[in-house]
Amino acid sequence: MAQTKAQLLNPLGGQINVTGIITSGGFKVGTAISMVEAGIKAGAFYGNGSALTGITAGATLSSGSGSQRVVLTGQTTGSMTEVATDAGLTYHSGTDTLTATTFDGALDGNATTATNASGLTGTPDITIRNLTGVAATFTGVLTYEDVTNVDSVGVVTARAGIEFGLAGIGGTITADGNAEFTGVCTATKYFGDGSELEGISVGLTTESLISSGIVTTLNLTAAQDHKLSVTGIVTVTCSGGTEGDSHTVRIVNSGTATVGFSTYFLFPSGSPPSLPTATGAISLISFTVNRVGTAGTQLLAGASVNFS
Repeated sequence: MAQTKAQLLNPLGGQINVTGIITSGGFKVGTAISMVEAGIKAGAFYGNGSALTGITAGATLSSGSGSQRVVLTGQTTGSMTEVATDAGLTYHSGTDTLTATTFDGALDGNATTATNASGLTGTPDITIRNLTGVAATFTGVLTYEDVTNVDSVGVVTARAGIEFGLAGIGGTITADGNAEFTGVCTATKYFGDGSELEGISVGLTTESLISSGIVTTLNLTAAQDHKLSVTGIVTVTCSGGTEGDSHTVRIVNSGTATVGFSTYFLFPSGSPPSLPTATGAISLISFTVNRVGTAGTQLLAGASVNFS
């Protein structure tokens, strides 16, 4: 091939002599530039290319080791709304979004400003470290373990019931309101129908006292029936009680005894009864608690009955 010189017009004046090789395809300068019939081909172009036409700017695709990455270097211009950068990968300039058939590797969702992450789905699973939100709605089963405490400032609704511990071991509150506990259930008070309770004693309780020549106090809070075995001179008084409660006092003389009552006891006609004093005599007095408190206790007693 013959080497020849070509003269190019210098925009600053004069001519530029370029030495190159004439080939069958055109004129070649070195190994980087070829001037052929279709145009000019070069390894790289530098300088201002703003006047060039037929170029679509927007995205460039470069490959890394074993994977591919997309580097968006600009924004589409003209009437273009989508730029296909690779098979299955599309950049939408109108919405500034990038779509792909699949994403492989870690997906970084960090942002310096709050963004809307709607439409985030995954199959089979999406794994995250922490989830913080104003509200959460789950249409399926929510399963979580290793929860130390559940702190709710509002109402906790369990439509199917509540289980404590393993099913059938700790306790269960059903959706119908039935509660079953296998351990001990302790409460300050119980209300409602207790007719089906087992292992409890229901009825009057008895207080037994032995009195010999002393003042004897009936505990009206502890019992409703009071049995006194007396001898000598005995005065009966009381403590506690609830207004409206009914009580009985059974007095059995274990020896010769003279029994009197404190001013708490109010008897018909204002006079206490005269009880038998002989050994073995039995008397019965019933009374109702009329009043308790700082104003003084009042017991409305009936007439005594002598069973001697």
